[in-house]
Amino acid sequence: MFREFIDVKEDDLLLADFEILNILLYDHSSKKNIIWATDNYQKYGDRFKFDFEITIDKITGNYGEVIKPRSKKTVEEKNKRIKDNAEVFTPSWICNEQNNLADEAWFGRKNIFNKVLNKSWESIDEKILFPENKTWKEYVNSLRLEISCGEAPYLASRYDTVTGKMIKVKDRIGLLDRKLRIVSENIDEEAEWINWGIKSIKSVYGYDWQGDNVLLARENILYTFIDYYKDKFNKKPSLELVKQIAEIVSWNIWQMDGLKFVIPNSCKNEKIVEMTLFGEEEHEKECLGCKKNSYKNHNGIYCKIMNWETNKQIKFISLLNKK
Repeated sequence: MFREFIDVKEDDLLLADFEILNILLYDHSSKKNIIWATDNYQKYGDRFKFDFEITIDKITGNYGEVIKPRSKKTVEEKNKRIKDNAEVFTPSWICNEQNNLADEAWFGRKNIFNKVLNKSWESIDEKILFPENKTWKEYVNSLRLEISCGEAPYLASRYDTVTGKMIKVKDRIGLLDRKLRIVSENIDEEAEWINWGIKSIKSVYGYDWQGDNVLLARENILYTFIDYYKDKFNKKPSLELVKQIAEIVSWNIWQMDGLKFVIPNSCKNEKIVEMTLFGEEEHEKECLGCKKNSYKNHNGIYCKIMNWETNKQIKFISLLNKK
């Protein structure tokens, strides 16, 4: 259960607990499952078309190798995704340098977690020290969002999304990795570690258009928590804890059209029936948001996330309207 492979096996998740995989596939905005939102899988049949939901039977058993990380896709598959969706993943060394810049601004100094080398890095093993006016708890609670996250390499760096090389826990550079490292450095008691580990998960968000990327990103976040738990306590977390983390991840990593803030392709032309002197006349009304090329007034399904401070669902677009 929860084996340390680059490619998380959906069959393993199914074997561990049916509910975990169900949670990772669920879309809280549509109250259904995430959809494929790509034509890359049509070769497997009609059930794999763009608007169809990703269900357990389509990614396990005989279809157990259908969804795999980008590094394991064929050159033809990669090129098609670049052409169709402009999908180009960032190497871990670039993710690290950009994450380092964010931390440099937060801490007010350089070389917090590692030192940059030529297209690589050297981890700093000493315990992270915090500025006098800031605490490790503030760092863990600080919110982070990865837009168009793909497999979420900026959040969780279990492996390099380009080379496919597994990265040791002590050398990981994702934003969530850094938070969990801080938690492990400052807490030894298991229950308290879990409490702050959960806070770490709740503080990182990401979205993507394609359903396979959403699932891969969710799996990577979930397994990152498992990896750090095992690294700290030399044992696997309970199934109940894993399901709790999966539920949080299913809220924080979601499927969305990043320009419209709705579920991909959920906007539709509406049929309007009007009474005229000649009787009923039917015509189609285009989605107003699509017509005006605006993120407002779409008739599609606006995406929801969880505000963990209030434990209330909110529309993601509401965060933009506050500006």
